[in-house]
Amino acid sequence: MRIPSRRRPRTVIVAAAAGTLLAPLLSGCWTGAGGTGSGGDSINVLMVNNPQMVELQKLTRAHFTKDTGIKVNFTVLPENDVRDKISQDFANQAGQYDVATLSNYEIPIYARNDWLHEMDSYVAKDTAFDEKDILGPMRQSLTGDDGKTYGQPFYGESSFLMYRKDVFAEKGLTMPEQPTWQQVADLAAKADGAEDGMKGICLRGLPGWGEVMAPLTTVVNTFGGTWFDKDWTARLNSPEFQKATKFYVDLVREHGESGAAQSGFAECLNNMTQGKVAMWYDATSAAGSLEAAGSPVKDKIGYAPAPVQETKSSGWLYTWAWGIQQASRNPDKAWEFVSWASSKEYEQLVGDQIGWSNVPAGKRASTYTNPAYVKEASAFQEMTKEAIEGARPTDPGVQPRPAPGIQFVGIPEFTDLGTKVSQEISAAIAGRQSVESALKKAQALAEQISEEYEGR
Repeated sequence: MRIPSRRRPRTVIVAAAAGTLLAPLLSGCWTGAGGTGSGGDSINVLMVNNPQMVELQKLTRAHFTKDTGIKVNFTVLPENDVRDKISQDFANQAGQYDVATLSNYEIPIYARNDWLHEMDSYVAKDTAFDEKDILGPMRQSLTGDDGKTYGQPFYGESSFLMYRKDVFAEKGLTMPEQPTWQQVADLAAKADGAEDGMKGICLRGLPGWGEVMAPLTTVVNTFGGTWFDKDWTARLNSPEFQKATKFYVDLVREHGESGAAQSGFAECLNNMTQGKVAMWYDATSAAGSLEAAGSPVKDKIGYAPAPVQETKSSGWLYTWAWGIQQASRNPDKAWEFVSWASSKEYEQLVGDQIGWSNVPAGKRASTYTNPAYVKEASAFQEMTKEAIEGARPTDPGVQPRPAPGIQFVGIPEFTDLGTKVSQEISAAIAGRQSVESALKKAQALAEQISEEYEGR
């Protein structure tokens, strides 16, 4: 799979992510980086202000810095702000930041543009890091066109189906071991109204390439569709894409949550937690909240693989990972930080000091054999591991793809394209237009991208 080089890549990639990344963000904070690059025994790290990153910041001085003598200056910002700042600094190779949090969407693009330092040379010398322990799809998703590794995951997620075991038992419903989407639709119809005010399923309808388009694209994949074929021909008006989209829109309109066109990850999480829906297809990371102490639905949730149609699996793949800027003045020290922050040692530290439910999981096989973690996450940990291991970031459908990505297309233009298409789909969910009308407009938008890439 080779993506054509661009003469002048677009440098600002701003987007919402698929699951965990849409949780409420903490207020941004800023420490130490200043307006200059790192030097001496210090490095500058630019990262998103997710709770797990904030915990990392708190643990760094007392552990990493104490052990290595390397001071870490953190700049911590909300997601859209951090993506903007990272893209500007890395695109210009300003070298102000040595390390930044990047997803598996950005890393292959940044590597293609020579903005990132390869990590294979460091991994070869750092035997304690144990890269073979990193789950295969995670490693694959952080690899460049040249086959080299350009990122290491901090935590990761896939997607699966969550359902109320007690409601299914009361209604005499059985969840198949590997449900198809048609079986899910049938179950949603039967579970609709099982309890007062309960709907059959929650599916995202909120505009955003990382909102409604994340789950919908996995449905498109398994129904046999694709955004672009291997020659970069736009395929949003294909029968497969139309069938998948109409299925999704009809399902959420007929048996989905109220206000579906404005429901994203956070809203569906609230609906599931509050007993307003019987099923929910979304990020594996949601399980931690559903099973948290004090959750009204703790121990009531069952978990099943992402529903399929024409493929053996359909779960998405997403990770927040560490990338080292090519222009870093301290790449060796930057690697020491990356190695520590993505290590088994760090997971153990979080488990011991903060709690195993807070461990940045979803990246290492050893996490899922750790007795302490397995006990804490017994309801969902095995299904999560299977979902991530079953993800196919370069081959998620039934035909060859021109770019990597399961719930996205790994090109810079996708943030804009995906967002505009999502607005049309959301309008269809709201009943303001037909699916056919939405996809006709979407196809025209995608054809503009085809013209840029075809023949390159």
